[in-house]
Parts: sequence; C-alpha cells; structure tokens
Amino acid sequence: MGVIPVPTNEPVLSYAPGSPERTRLRQAIRSLQAAPLDLPMHIGGEMVEGGGDPLEVRAPHRHDLVLGRARQGTVEDVTRAVDAALAASGEWGRASLEERAAVFLRAADLLAGPWRERLNAATMLGQSKTVHQAEIDSACELIDFWRFNCHYAARLGEDQPLSVRGVWNRTELRPLEGFVVAITPFNFTSIAGNLPTAPAIMGNTVVWKPASTQLLAAGLIIELLEEAGLPPGVINLVTGRGAVLEPAIRHPSLAGIHFTGSTGTFRHLWHQVSDNLDNYRTYPRLVGETGGKDFVVAHESASLESLLVGLLRGSFEYQGQKCSASSRAYIPRRLWEELRGPLAAETERIPMGDPADFSMFMGAVIDEAAFRQHRGAIHGAAADPELHIVAGGECDDSVGWFVRPTIIATDNPRHPLMETELFGPILTVHPYEGTWEEALRLVDETSPYALTGAVFATDRRAIETGMRELRQAAGNIYVNDKPTGAVVGQQPFGGARQSGTNDKAGSALNLVRWASMRAIKETFVPPVAWRYPHMDPD
Repeated sequence: MGVIPVPTNEPVLSYAPGSPERTRLRQAIRSLQAAPLDLPMHIGGEMVEGGGDPLEVRAPHRHDLVLGRARQGTVEDVTRAVDAALAASGEWGRASLEERAAVFLRAADLLAGPWRERLNAATMLGQSKTVHQAEIDSACELIDFWRFNCHYAARLGEDQPLSVRGVWNRTELRPLEGFVVAITPFNFTSIAGNLPTAPAIMGNTVVWKPASTQLLAAGLIIELLEEAGLPPGVINLVTGRGAVLEPAIRHPSLAGIHFTGSTGTFRHLWHQVSDNLDNYRTYPRLVGETGGKDFVVAHESASLESLLVGLLRGSFEYQGQKCSASSRAYIPRRLWEELRGPLAAETERIPMGDPADFSMFMGAVIDEAAFRQHRGAIHGAAADPELHIVAGGECDDSVGWFVRPTIIATDNPRHPLMETELFGPILTVHPYEGTWEEALRLVDETSPYALTGAVFATDRRAIETGMRELRQAAGNIYVNDKPTGAVVGQQPFGGARQSGTNDKAGSALNLVRWASMRAIKETFVPPVAWRYPHMDPD
C-alpha cells in the first residue's frame, strides 16, 4: 500500500489590493455575471437536463442577476441516478484506497490552483459571501476536507488486530452495501463538497442533492471532480426542491444518508427510514448535522475587547447563516452596561452590500423566505415589551434580501428569541445578575441544541467551571474566541442533542461511518483432530 501524503492546512489568501489573486477573482466574478450557466444534473457521467419545472439561481443581493438555470428532478431522474450509483459500486468499491484517493488529491490541487477563484466567485455570487468567507469556505476548507479525509482513511486501515502464532488476523474496511444519499445545505460550499465525497473516499457511490440555492457552486464542484478523474456513476448530482429524493430514500439498497440542514428535515428523513426499515437490504447509516442556538457566555473577568470582537464576528459573519453562529449571549449586567454602547456603535458601522465590492463585511440573506422570517422576528421584537432593540433592526428587499445586523436585549432568559433558531444576523443578549454557576446552568438548559458555544473569561477557575458545567451543551466549545470557524484537522465539527449525530466532519470518526469492517482469520496449519486433550482418559 502506498503512503497517502500527510496533509497541512491550505493557506488562506488575503486578496489584498494589488495581489494576483484579487485580480483573478475579479475576472472570475465578471465571467460568472456575464450570462447564466446551464446547471444540468450529472448522472452516470452524463449531463442530464432533467424533466421537471425550470429552476433559477439568482444572486441573493441582486434580484435581477440570474446566475444559472436548472430543472426540478423527477422520479425518473432520481431512479436513473440510483441505478448509476449501483452500477458503479462494484468496481469503485473494489478499487484500492490509493486509486480512490488519487482522484480527490488531484481535485484538491486543482481547487488550490486553476479552480480556486472560479469556485470562490460562484460562492460569493450565488450564496452572497464576502471574499474572505468564500476563501475560507469554498477554497481552503474543501481542499482540507479532501486532503485530510484521504489521510484519515489510510490511517484507519493501519489499525490491525493482534495475531498469535499460527494465525493471521486482519481487518478490511469495505464500503457499505448499496448507495449513500448526500443532502447538502446552501451555506457552505465546503460542506456541499464534503458530504458526497467523504463516503466516496471510503469506496461508496453516492446520489447527491445540493440545495437549489447553492446550485451554482455545486455545479462547478461536480465539474471539478470529473476533471480530476472521478469515474462515471460514483457521485451523481440531482437537482430539485422538496421531496425529490423520495425514490432514493425508499430504495431497498439505501445504505446511508449524509445530511446537513434543518433539524425538522433530518427528523423527517429519520422517520422515513424508520417507516421503510422492513424494505431495506441493510440498516442505513444516518449521519446528520442540523440546527443550533449557539451561545456566548461571559464571566465577569472577561476582556471587553475580546468579547466585543467575538460577538460581532461570531454573530454576523455571513449574515449569521452559519450553523455555528452565536445567536444568544449571557453577559453579567455590570459588564453589559460597559459593553452595550461600544457594541451597538460597532454593529451600526458594519458595511453590508454586494460581496463583489470587497469592502463589504456582510451580504444578503439567502432568499425571500429567510428574509421574511428575519423581518418578522425583528418587527415582533420592536412590539414586545420584554425586548429592546439595541442596534440594527432595519430590513430592505428593494435590491436584495438585506437584513441589518441586529442586537436585542431581554431580561427574560426564557424568551423565545433565546431559544428559537433564526439562522440570520440577529443576536439576543440576556444581561444576567446571578452567579457564574447559575448562568452556566441556564445556558445548558435553555436550548434543545448542542452545536457550538464560547466561554469568555480570564479567571482560570471560571474557565474550568464552564468546561465542566457545559460538557454536554456543545460539540465544539471555544474559550475566549468566537464559536465559529472550525478548521479541518484542528477542530473536528459537529454537535449532539437536536444539533445532530456528532459524527465530526473533518475527522476519522466521520469516515468510519461510511465503512463496514470485515474481520478475517487465517489459520496456517489447521487442526486435524476434533478431540480436545481434556477428553483423554487419565
């Protein structure tokens, strides 16, 4: 077996004025803005238009900018994708890890080189991400996923059982029997690229449905993988909204679902699988990362400057549309009285607009449904006597789906805005007056989610108390830093409770879920008598 290269994290480019990557990115943006792209399905290595209604991909920050056109998938399209995945499963599953890894390592190098600015531009335009957010997402994190996952897969194969004299024991990691469904969200291009490819690295074939609002970048990802040498049928991209994947979910050969999205959708999928359990050839693996009501909790010893930056970046980068974004904060009242003014002032200064303008810190929320939800929450807050809008509160849909970063304060720690996921640029703060231990219990008990959280303190005992009391409250917890920005190879990502199965994307633990181990015992000199010595007479 060859040695998979040991990965290092992809460096983040700055796109500073005068840099060559800044020039290349501007050219890529102009190219993608020039005319809408056709975004067909990719099934069995062929581009398929699909038989359903037309779908349009528009820039969230510009209603008038059509970026791509696709079609709603049909039962026939999805069935064809399942058939292609099953047809490819035998040869791909028998291929060596080196053969499979070569595809994804080449894809990583292509993305690090000639594809970088094109995929970044697609993410900026299609998902309204700023240049920095696109760089750390669609370029660096996806490159890291591909390189580190190949490395982790090789390490998993090195863990072998004990062999005694005369016996050779070994294990092999087989792909699951059947095919895997990957369902990916709009907010991270890297997640869209990782969810179908992690099972594929382990030898599985995949039917992949990206979010319809993320189709521009998804279409480029599948083209990139095919250029890297991905065989036909290994990953089959289907397009559409709603229940388009039902034929795949009901199929007897469904072996697993790799999902990132809403808690409600994941629960629905789990019910579907449960209802069809008698029809499956095997028990499907369900791996999901879902919602969050991520927290920041500050001790009285916290640094005001660090807390301010953590709240601004953690809550408002990418318009709060990160699963890990902080949306509830617990701050000692004395500290809040000092922080409130500077935090409000800095929030009002945040530049928001078209991400093609590199001076922007925020873009637009993803679509009209999200805009209406956030606007409704803000208007409701303005009329609620238990709430006070500290900063922001404006919404404007005349050009794009723009929601200003908004901070709301409440003395009611059980207010719905402290519990309900909004997935937008809205932070609710509770100034607390009790003890540190009481505040930590409140954080732990308030939300059904357990994805990310942050503890701000300089008192070491307060930090240790926070780590102990919040042990089950977050799958990723940060000390004196924002609760976003997990890096592959550094902070494996995922949460529990209603935030998912905590199978940790960006780690070997996730890859184990896409493998089925076979244990092999080989006896070199088999026994030739069936009787045991104790059976002989005295």
